[in-house]
Amino acid sequence: MEEKIYNIGVEATMDVIGGKWKPIILCNLRYDSLRPSDLLRKIPSISQKMLIQQLRELERDQIVTRKVYNQVPPKVEYSLSEYGETLGDVLDILCLWGESHTKHLIAEGKNVTLRCNN
Repeated sequence: MEEKIYNIGVEATMDVIGGKWKPIILCNLRYDSLRPSDLLRKIPSISQKMLIQQLRELERDQIVTRKVYNQVPPKVEYSLSEYGETLGDVLDILCLWGESHTKHLIAEGKNVTLRCNN
């Protein structure tokens, strides 16, 4: 296996949780286990294909766990793994900064809405 070299710690973080969707998915899983359909409702602009791809990558990196219930119809839930929960402070800071940034944009007269404060 080829050695992975990071020049700064944030590179390692972004390698796992970077991109448009992963932080949003993780913030939604912060306090609840959710089914993919629940995540799609909470993140209406993500496609089902993209959601599943991102969840698989997060599962591969051991950030989320996938629980399959043995029932008909099949039921699957995702939650933060114990390791994923170590991202709690990072996710909280991202959410707080986003709330502050939204207020800043509104103060500048931008047409911005923040639907939910977690």
